[in-house]
Amino acid sequence: MDFTTLVLFLLGLVLLVIGAEALVKGASRMAVLAGVSPLVIGLTVVSFGTSAPELAVSVSAAYNGTADIALGNVVGSNICNVLLILGLSAVIVPLVVHRQLVRLDVPVMIVSSGVMWLMCLDGMVSRLDGVLLFGALIVYLIFLIRVSRREQRACAEVAPLDGIEATCDRSRRAIVLNLLLIALGLAMLLLGSHWLVAGAVQLATAMGLSELVIGLTVVAVGTSLPEIATSVMAAIRGQRDIAVGNVVGSNIFNILCILGITGIVAPDGIAVPASALVLDIPFMTAVAFACLPIFFVGHRIDRWEGVLFLIYYAAYTIYLFLMANQHDALSTYGTVLFLGLTPLVALTLLIRVVRHLRRHEPAQA
Repeated sequence: MDFTTLVLFLLGLVLLVIGAEALVKGASRMAVLAGVSPLVIGLTVVSFGTSAPELAVSVSAAYNGTADIALGNVVGSNICNVLLILGLSAVIVPLVVHRQLVRLDVPVMIVSSGVMWLMCLDGMVSRLDGVLLFGALIVYLIFLIRVSRREQRACAEVAPLDGIEATCDRSRRAIVLNLLLIALGLAMLLLGSHWLVAGAVQLATAMGLSELVIGLTVVAVGTSLPEIATSVMAAIRGQRDIAVGNVVGSNIFNILCILGITGIVAPDGIAVPASALVLDIPFMTAVAFACLPIFFVGHRIDRWEGVLFLIYYAAYTIYLFLMANQHDALSTYGTVLFLGLTPLVALTLLIRVVRHLRRHEPAQA
């Protein structure tokens, strides 16, 4: 990594922080002024915008014949979004999970992950698979737009009763200004993440890592930096719906839109490596499934659960690097990981259920 790349790497980090601040501020203000819930903003504008780097990287990789990076980017980003981003955000401040996420959006994320796994079982994501995934995204977006419009109509019905038409005019101007703030924040996030990914890929290539591992780790984390910066900043600013909605929405977008478009664009489809079918895609699906009981019981993610998320992600990343280098400790580490991490996950879910039941005992009595 030369000096110029290092400078761009650091500038990219600065742009990510500033851009995330602008994006969260603009999105949260727009939600209030437009009568749209911060959750809907997080699931659409913020999550889709911060997923733009994944879209650009995956489509470019597939078109240029390096589909391993495209697939690894989607799978790795989804794992990173839940374990790393939610983990960091929850460590900063416990996250309250909106009921809509539990009832609709997390199940959509789980079903999308399962469908993707099924599509990959034949070793290929075909053009037809891509069309089906992208079509599912359109259906999901139509539902969210209807939810948003219902909220807007409710706000419009309340406003005349208060006789504050002048406030509505100012709100429209404010919405335009905040949309510009969102666009500026997204532009800074995209540019900053591009510079960071470029330097990280150079470093990983020099270390001799495979395309799949680069996609699962370096590129996945690099293109997820906008989500990391946005969710962490949202958690700091108290916009917890945006923090959680950004992650769930990004995961849905990654599968339905990015993998869908990539499958359509790739000349020969996306070949699925055997290693991805054995470990990475099942792990991504398991992480998505694990969100439902954690979110459902208590509707929050506590700090200690955030720490566990980070431990899970670190353990997974270490396994990938050991596998890439065919290290002698790979077999032992894999056994320890399975025997140690699986009970820890089960224990986490059990603790959540027991605490939830104890908390509701007085109310039932």
